[in-house]
Amino acid sequence: MTKKTSSFSSNLQERRFRLAFLYAVPINLLGGLIGLGGAEFRLPVLASPLRYPARQAVPLNLAVSIVTLAAFLVIGSNTLSLSPVVPFLPVLLALISGAVITAFFGVILAGRLSNEQLEQLILVLLVVIGLALIVEGFLPQEIPGLLPAALLWRVVAGILFGLAIGLVSSLLGVAGGELIIPTLVFAFDADIKTAGTANLLVSLPTVIVGIIRYASRGAFADQRALADTVAPMSLGSVIGAIVGGMLVGLIPASILKIVLGLILNISAFRTFRSINSAP
Repeated sequence: MTKKTSSFSSNLQERRFRLAFLYAVPINLLGGLIGLGGAEFRLPVLASPLRYPARQAVPLNLAVSIVTLAAFLVIGSNTLSLSPVVPFLPVLLALISGAVITAFFGVILAGRLSNEQLEQLILVLLVVIGLALIVEGFLPQEIPGLLPAALLWRVVAGILFGLAIGLVSSLLGVAGGELIIPTLVFAFDADIKTAGTANLLVSLPTVIVGIIRYASRGAFADQRALADTVAPMSLGSVIGAIVGGMLVGLIPASILKIVLGLILNISAFRTFRSINSAP
């Protein structure tokens, strides 16, 4: 390695360390205001300012997600109440069952796609999530659950929703809260606080399966990426999410969802369309 190449590599590492933290704090601060972890917003950052190829950015995003989830569980362990979640246990088990299946096979799918195909799929999924946030921002805060109360309906629907959640988690490197919470609120008639607690219970096994599968395929062999990107981004994510959680209610959640949905769509198009159109 020449001196010039070594200097460029060192500068890139320093730049990644600094930007990973600086981007993570505001991303998760805004995410915390609406009860999300912000992983869907981190992915364009990993792919563009931090210059990771999509195939590497996705597992790195998932690594940040697992650290953030673990921090939330430790911080909230004294105040986390599981009693409101008990009536939803059949639904949660169904969601987890579906999610871990596609979290497992989604990693295999990601490995079989070409870089261009993976980037195109990421673009589509991010745009769909962005549009879902915008639509959710226009919906009333309290509406009756869309699904019948019959247990069989709820279990079957939970598995189907879980399959979609696990696939998105493994292909984007997200914990899935942007899908889990609206699903529980609008489909299963959970209140927002219960949905937030249940989100952790569904996300954790889903992300763990994804992490194990990516690790088995050598996705975390680059130790420098863990040190100069995952570590500072995880720290910034936790700080931002805690501050965001303390400021909940400062800005109406509906307005924030619309704004964040627009930002996600713009950043997704700017990042992944430019990647795909690059010579």
